[in-house]
Amino acid sequence: MTGRAMDPLPSAAVGTAAEAEADKEAETPATGGRACALCPAGGRGPMQGPQGSPLLLTCTLPELLARDTVQVELIPERRGLFLKHVEYEVSSQRFRSSVCRRYNDFVVFHEVLLHRFPYRMVPALPPKRMLGVDREFIEARRRALKRFINLVARHPPFSEDSTLKVFLTFGGTDVQSRLKEAAQAVGDEFLNCKLAARAKDFLPADIQSQFAVSRELIRNLYNSFHKLRDRAERMASRALDSASDLLIFGKELSALGSDTTPLPSWATPHLGTWTSLKQALKGLSVEFALLADKAAQQGRQEENDVVEKLSLFLDLLQSYKDLCERHEKGALHKPQRALPKYGLTKRPAVAAHSWETAAVERLESCVVEQENAIQTLELRGHFALYCLHQETQLVHAYLPLTAHILGAFVHSQIHGHEEMSKVWNDLRPKLSCLFAGPHSVLTPPRSPSEDGLCPR
Repeated sequence: MTGRAMDPLPSAAVGTAAEAEADKEAETPATGGRACALCPAGGRGPMQGPQGSPLLLTCTLPELLARDTVQVELIPERRGLFLKHVEYEVSSQRFRSSVCRRYNDFVVFHEVLLHRFPYRMVPALPPKRMLGVDREFIEARRRALKRFINLVARHPPFSEDSTLKVFLTFGGTDVQSRLKEAAQAVGDEFLNCKLAARAKDFLPADIQSQFAVSRELIRNLYNSFHKLRDRAERMASRALDSASDLLIFGKELSALGSDTTPLPSWATPHLGTWTSLKQALKGLSVEFALLADKAAQQGRQEENDVVEKLSLFLDLLQSYKDLCERHEKGALHKPQRALPKYGLTKRPAVAAHSWETAAVERLESCVVEQENAIQTLELRGHFALYCLHQETQLVHAYLPLTAHILGAFVHSQIHGHEEMSKVWNDLRPKLSCLFAGPHSVLTPPRSPSEDGLCPR
């Protein structure tokens, strides 16, 4: 696969909302290029409702989840020239494709998305650890990459972009170059969206106050879901620990039943009882191994159905927080920094009456370029708010995922306890031979209340 070092993207590839210099921003949107994902020619975009403002998002959670399901599985390790590297099999249900990808391919794809969609929620990638990689880290990164690509594949604008199709279907050896070429050929979303120049017309008058309220709400959601995820991880971990303990408990019972150490002479009267006990203990390891298996199944189910879904939603919320930070650093501050530069350019032009004509014309041309650049920055700022408004709606469209998570958690608890209860009930009759009464008669134990141990 593509193991070589990545070629750098253009300067605008991984920037913030308006990271290009003012003198490079004089381009106007939708000047004959490819239509953006939101505004396909002759129809409504994937996030646009059937009627009314294109600002409104009408996608439901089932519709988002139905866009695609992407599996990311580890491929058996291959050893490179110096260090072994990890490869992933990425399979798309929508495209019916299966390709081999490395972590660096995901990195380039992430950079391409930031270049193409600087005003959208681009999920973060898991970190790359250079040394000390173990199985737990590799598995955690695989899960994170799977969450990343599924969020991307289900995001309305991303799902219609050619770069996603390249990443999920291209079977050649240099997918990174293909991704960069596809991104550079079309530019970013602002330049290809027919609505970009009119984005301000669709924004509500109180957009800034709405943005502040939404950001505070999503910050609170993130904090709460982060705590829920941590507790769910602990419960799943306890189930797996319980499975390990039950297995060891059964093995120790089996070892006790297999002990061949002879009894001393003074314990000979109890030889028959001890022999019966050992035979019973030896057979209990099978049931405890089954109990351990049921507990492990419950722990893994909670990891896959509860913890992973909570982590998916947290990744989405984190990408929204990252988008808000890029918006504040880019869309708000860049025009403010460009205005003084424009003023310094315009003042000499006004005082240039005595200059020769060619010099004046050059200055006037420069002023026009600066004015166009400032205007484009302002349009980008409005388009950034337009996209931010839609991304906020997209986060709210994912909120019903909470019901799916709770349903999965309840089902896991019910199913897990039912399965273990069956094994415990099957085990109970086998314990009858462990309780000996007078004259070596084996009797089942009585409850604490029958022994007079419970207060009346």
